[in-house]
Amino acid sequence: MSRRDGRALRGREELVADVVVVGSGPAGAVVARELATAGLGVVVVEEGPWIEAADHPADALGAMALSYRGMGAQVVLGRALMPLVQGRRVGGSAAINGAICWRLPRDVHADWVAQDPALADALPWTELEEVTDRVEAELGVAPTLPEIAGPKNLLLARGADALGLAHRPIRRNVRGCAGLGRCLQGCPAGHKQSPEVAQLPEALARGATLLHDVEVVGLAHARGRVQGVAARAAGGGTVVVRAPRVVLAASAVQTPGLLLASGLSQGPVGRHFQCHPGVSMAGRFPEVVRAWEGATQGHEVIGLRREGLKFEALGHPAGVLASRVPGVGRALGRAVADLDHWADWGVAVRSRTEGRVRRVLGRTVVTWSPSADDVRQFRRGLQVLGELFLAAGAERVAPHVAGLPATLATPAEVAALAQGPRRASAYQGAITHLFGTCRMGSDPRRAVVRPDFRHHHVDGLWIADSSVFPSNTGVNPQVSIMALATICARRMLAA
Repeated sequence: MSRRDGRALRGREELVADVVVVGSGPAGAVVARELATAGLGVVVVEEGPWIEAADHPADALGAMALSYRGMGAQVVLGRALMPLVQGRRVGGSAAINGAICWRLPRDVHADWVAQDPALADALPWTELEEVTDRVEAELGVAPTLPEIAGPKNLLLARGADALGLAHRPIRRNVRGCAGLGRCLQGCPAGHKQSPEVAQLPEALARGATLLHDVEVVGLAHARGRVQGVAARAAGGGTVVVRAPRVVLAASAVQTPGLLLASGLSQGPVGRHFQCHPGVSMAGRFPEVVRAWEGATQGHEVIGLRREGLKFEALGHPAGVLASRVPGVGRALGRAVADLDHWADWGVAVRSRTEGRVRRVLGRTVVTWSPSADDVRQFRRGLQVLGELFLAAGAERVAPHVAGLPATLATPAEVAALAQGPRRASAYQGAITHLFGTCRMGSDPRRAVVRPDFRHHHVDGLWIADSSVFPSNTGVNPQVSIMALATICARRMLAA
């Protein structure tokens, strides 16, 4: 295994490779593994740290300081400041997500092909399905077992049953999960099959080199051809990796930011940013829930997916859950003392709204504002969440909407959420699942990469992460990112 810690690099380092991969999340780890297995010399460069499973903190603040970009305080700029949740570590965001696995929906693929018919041959559905089968098999993707689900997940199922909404145990990439409830901090037992567990060790065993705590600051290129990357090590040193091929897999934010920082602004780089904004609601049950235990996210309600709404149980550390209960002063103290009776559930919205990634004063900045339709979906989603809680037996719910009562306890009060505030800033939300800033397509005026993942204007440059997705998928993208990254590696090897 060849792994080098950038905190120990203080001078100048030069490496030579066949391919350099920027990013070690779901896309980067898969590409690195596939190319190393084929015999290519691969160097993976990761900005964040390598973290052993046993070193994952149990507390939210420690985990955010260690594994999250900007300690989890990164925000999008717009009419409503919303946290933009990303990992910054080996394994990327997959190492600190809820392990939720969805295949790329057939209707989403059909939409992509309708927008650009060239994608029918470039990303044939049969190949996507074959590759996804392989990804799911190697990750151990399977429905959450009831014995490790915990009450927060089983109660969501009870509420969905009562309302007649389609629901199911969440399919997760875990092996031997013990329901520790620590997915968002990083699994302390290594049960979650995220990239640092599932793909990177194999890539390293096949000869790849991983540089962690090393931030790529620019792409070297000349006369329309990429030549490698320049990077800065956490220890203060500089790193140059010379390679005739570069794969960007740094996310739908950092990948366009790196292109722009390197003077590669051809095509709609940074435009068409899409995401899943989400809002959540807490509910108080008469029985003990202990929502920080059991599978972090083990159940989902999918009956309204075609409306662009997907509901999930949330498994926060106790410190985060305490911020979701209502009250101030003594009232808050009483609610926190009663914390084991509270659960928090959320709804992800398939937003059609587009934003943009820019470089401003040397920093990568995301601008995005919820549309009126997004806010309508927030209201609708919170109404359904309230109905789910009450149907599951909750005594009251806390909607966290400015201008509304701190708690609601009757069906009529919950129904009124559909007529809630029209301003986006009234809602407490967060953004996950990022897409579209380096779109794939056949027209270089409308796309950054070709249908085979190659940059339209720079030879030797490929992009493999969700920035190439032509649109928001409406579901958790981890598996589809890995599937497309596998196809990207295939196209590289065939080129």
